[in-house]
Amino acid sequence: MFITSREKSIIELIVKTSGKHTVYSLSSFLNVSGRTVQRNLKSIESILKQYHLELKRTANEGLFIDGKNEHIYRLIQNLADVNPTDETPEERKLHLLIILLHEGPSFKKQVLANQLGTSVTTLSSYLDELADWLQKYGITLTRKRGVGVELVAEETDKRHALASFFLVYFYEDIIETLYGMQKGNHLDEKVLGYFNPDYIVVADRVVNHHLAEEQITLTDSDYIGLVVHICLTIQRTENGFGFHQNEPPEKEDSSEYHLMDKICRELKERLSVQLTHRDVQFLTVILKGSKVQDPDVVYYDSILLGHLIKNVIKDVSADLHVDLSDDFSLFQGLLAHMGPSIFRLQQELDLFNPLTDEIKKKYPVLFLAVKKSLETEFKDISFPDDEVAFIVLHFGSAMLMNEEKVNIQAVVVCPTGIGTSKMLASRIQRELTMINKVEILSIKDFQTADLGDYDIVISTVRLPFTEVEYILVSPLLSERDIGFIQSYLQNNVEKLTRKKYLKATARSSGKAEVRMLLKEIKDVHSSMEAILNNFRVYRMQSAGSHLRVLTEMVEEADRDELLQNSQVVLGQLMEREKKGGLGIPNTNMGLFHCRDDNVKQLIFQVAHLDEPCKIKGMDGVEMEMKSLLLMLAPEELSRREQEILSLISTSLIEDQISMMIYSSTNEGVIMKKLEHLFLDYLQTNLIKE
Repeated sequence: MFITSREKSIIELIVKTSGKHTVYSLSSFLNVSGRTVQRNLKSIESILKQYHLELKRTANEGLFIDGKNEHIYRLIQNLADVNPTDETPEERKLHLLIILLHEGPSFKKQVLANQLGTSVTTLSSYLDELADWLQKYGITLTRKRGVGVELVAEETDKRHALASFFLVYFYEDIIETLYGMQKGNHLDEKVLGYFNPDYIVVADRVVNHHLAEEQITLTDSDYIGLVVHICLTIQRTENGFGFHQNEPPEKEDSSEYHLMDKICRELKERLSVQLTHRDVQFLTVILKGSKVQDPDVVYYDSILLGHLIKNVIKDVSADLHVDLSDDFSLFQGLLAHMGPSIFRLQQELDLFNPLTDEIKKKYPVLFLAVKKSLETEFKDISFPDDEVAFIVLHFGSAMLMNEEKVNIQAVVVCPTGIGTSKMLASRIQRELTMINKVEILSIKDFQTADLGDYDIVISTVRLPFTEVEYILVSPLLSERDIGFIQSYLQNNVEKLTRKKYLKATARSSGKAEVRMLLKEIKDVHSSMEAILNNFRVYRMQSAGSHLRVLTEMVEEADRDELLQNSQVVLGQLMEREKKGGLGIPNTNMGLFHCRDDNVKQLIFQVAHLDEPCKIKGMDGVEMEMKSLLLMLAPEELSRREQEILSLISTSLIEDQISMMIYSSTNEGVIMKKLEHLFLDYLQTNLIKE
């Protein structure tokens, strides 16, 4: 029997005081968090199964072991004979990986086995598993007679491999430790036997401050990943493990680089540590590969990617005989997810999805349809099954959203990504028709949320809050999970109905829905009216510079009182151009756009140049621009307003005819194209047959 000291103590306490100990009392007795006890109980359930026993709870949440007396007696006998260990196999493999990456490059097997406190046979098994893991990162682990164990790798690959091992196997431990330290718990020992606790605390504060300042919100998993990479980078650099000269550097003109440079400079000051120029470049790649949590952050500027995503949605819709082509929520979610994911794939960063096999089994046809379409539309990118599975979750969510029903308010705490959480919310509403609304919150947002707004809390990870009652489920909601939720609702009917009586009546709820609909209609009307009223086609002299044309267009809009402070708006447009090319490949058009508080109305205008200008394309290649398209919007936009802008930008390259229309000098033809777009949108989204 493999068992840790804490697991053995918990079993002994439950046996001795059957029905008296709860998770909370065990956590107090053992001086650990309730979340740690919950995790140990999961392992204990597996151990008890071997003895035909079950872990159950009394009505007051007291824990007891259920089964025949002879089976309980056999368990107690075996517990008396077993020697517990305080290290799981994953912890030992982590310890081995740290030794290999920090004390290399070659080792004798017997020396390694002694360091780990295992036999040479067990060590060989661990080395086999680590060799497979490291191979994904281009790291070679060899074993030769007379030489021993040898590891060959670039520094970048070593950092990626070690960080990924922490995040895949110890993600919840890191969240729990970080949460405890945020609450003031001081640690004298290293976190997971590796990280300096002071580095984690300070890195968390600095990163959180700078992301908030830049109004950037990352998913929980990417936020923790960034903190882990930063702490790992500090410690690798401190130990003298720098980058080799032949490793390609990251470009330094991006907004991500400037943000990471600020973070690293503050860390150097506060921790008195050394971080090199190459460290900043390495961490910039990690930041660029992170996913923003709110898909609303991504709006109308990803034209090429948006066009390909629209095609993928059409392909999948055709294959499955379901029309998702007008689902803007699906489009937005995919746009927010796939931008960073494609960057990761291009940088050969790991994309780990623990649900891939389960998704392939549960949704084989949808998986095949999505994979086929991705291969058709993205010819230069190879999508691994892990990434295809993430995208399948977005489609699964969109398809299930059509079956929503009404009654109880639930909140899902799900840090594993936008698609996963939406998928879970939709599954809950399909399988449990009594649940009306399911809100999705990250762990961070959940800490400040008003729990009185929710009847039930559901989470896909163990939460670091002992005072919150919640149900732990798989992100794909198994039959067992559905049973747990149904049981909870059934046992709390009185409490749920009592809360409902204090809330607004169905009539006022209906009023709110009508007003929301009227607000959407108003947003659509004002957006379309602004675009059509403010549309202009200019014919201008370029004099070899698009800046002059852009300045004239912005100043003209200022004179028309469509915006104020034209210099600030112009500065924003220039900043946007620095972040990446704005020329649309395989056309003679460039789309210059920004969102700013100084813009009063939505603006879409076109300028045709007498002589073409050279600008950088969205694919990074220099191109000639003959038509400059200007799109401006206020900083705050509603979902419908974003939809209208996205509608225009994705129509620019939807086919050869559209490209000819927008690059023409005919104002009437372009206006007719916009009117056709808007009419089609109104008929599809607002006018019911």
